[in-house]
Amino acid sequence: MSKTTSHDSDVSFIQALAELLRANDLTELRVKRDYAENDSLDVRVGRYAQPAPQQVVSAAPAPVAAAPVSAAPAASAAPAATSGDDPASHPGAVTSPMVGTVYMAAEPGAAAFATVGKQISEGETLLIIEAMKTMNHIPAPRSGTIKRILVEDGAPVEFGAPLVIIE
Repeated sequence: MSKTTSHDSDVSFIQALAELLRANDLTELRVKRDYAENDSLDVRVGRYAQPAPQQVVSAAPAPVAAAPVSAAPAASAAPAATSGDDPASHPGAVTSPMVGTVYMAAEPGAAAFATVGKQISEGETLLIIEAMKTMNHIPAPRSGTIKRILVEDGAPVEFGAPLVIIE
């Protein structure tokens, strides 16, 4: 098989994978094709998916259940747990931009980036999300006061899950 023919069929194959990804609402596909002993094609096609509203709602119960554990003052944590409102729909909610593990401080034993009642400036680090061995600092999207922290240090989070509420 000539290089041109191989290339043309590979492009068509990758386009078909991309269409399959879209048609089945998948986020990633990986395929390896072996042509000969030292000739293969390894393809990974991926995209970022916007979660449907019901996915965000289903991700919200885990962080809400963790709120009483992570909130320092018990008085402010109890009303949060008993109020029936969804933190993901709160206008001041800051949601997770990725799937990963939350860390509230730069290192174990260090002071937390964010605490309930703290005044925070736009761009200031709220927390860190570790994803694929990379520490991603999550900045505050706006200035304000941190009213609630909805995640626990070391807890896993999903894309779109509410992390904190800033007012």
